Amino acid sequence: MAHSLTDKKPLAGNNVINQIAFVVRDIERASEAFAQLLGIPKPNWFLTGDHEVSQVTFRGQPSDSRSKLVFMNTPTVQIELIEPDQEPGTISEFLDTVGEGIHHFAFDVDSIKDKLPDFEENGYALLQSGKFTSSDGRYVYVDTLKSHKILMELLESAEPRDTAPKTDVFTPLLGTNKIEQLAIVVKDLDAAAEEYCKLLGVEKPPVIQSGPSKLTQVVFEGKPTEGESKYMFINTPLLQLELIEPGDSPSTWKKHLETQGEGVHHISFLVNDMDEKVKLMENMGYPIIQRGNFWNGKGRYAYMDTTSTYKVIIELLERF
Repeated sequence: MAHSLTDKKPLAGNNVINQIAFVVRDIERASEAFAQLLGIPKPNWFLTGDHEVSQVTFRGQPSDSRSKLVFMNTPTVQIELIEPDQEPGTISEFLDTVGEGIHHFAFDVDSIKDKLPDFEENGYALLQSGKFTSSDGRYVYVDTLKSHKILMELLESAEPRDTAPKTDVFTPLLGTNKIEQLAIVVKDLDAAAEEYCKLLGVEKPPVIQSGPSKLTQVVFEGKPTEGESKYMFINTPLLQLELIEPGDSPSTWKKHLETQGEGVHHISFLVNDMDEKVKLMENMGYPIIQRGNFWNGKGRYAYMDTTSTYKVIIELLERF
């Protein structure tokens, strides 16, 4: 039986988003950049097994798709980097249609066989399945792109996955390697919130309206703007999800919606010295896109144009 919203049961059996996966064209370069960002030694990639091992099925058809993978553990979510080959698969399709960027986030499940029907009954079809290469386990991608603006992956492992962060870390670029937030720009906040709350088995949080410009002091591409938006924060155990519906005035969210459509807009890190970190990033060649104060005046944010390297905008947050 499908879980209705009133049951408040997460579709995956839990709502721990513990992996964010990036599709990249050059895994060597991406690994180096992310290792610097997170303050860890650069990990080595490995190639997924051939069809006999990985048994990839994409949209119902067997595929010879193989990818280079890297896993990087942080104090909270694991970051996965994926460089696909040209064979049919959701990763190469994403690279061809969307380009580099965040492809999915993942949940660990006890049994894919038990959980997948709940997703399918809610209209989220199976997109791709396969087996792990380096350990005993399997995965499925479910097609939540229309509803959640991002795909979901379910991971089933024979033994617990290694997600413990390395202790011999260097200093992370931003002074922290904890990803606070994953933010998604949507056209219809209520509809997206409904889908997310159903997925995660949580009550709908309140909608927050952007504050008056006297308070928020938003500057987008060098010009002051009202920067209206409404948004919502959905807390999960390791990561906060932010859904943003832009208003009519110029903003990075509105521009994203117009140029790229709905989808992931940024990831966030909480820093202690915003001005210093902004300067550091600008000196590295990542200009500021937009900055402003929180809607309640209790902090400020800056979006840095890091997409060339990190395939997503990085937001710096500072709480007062």
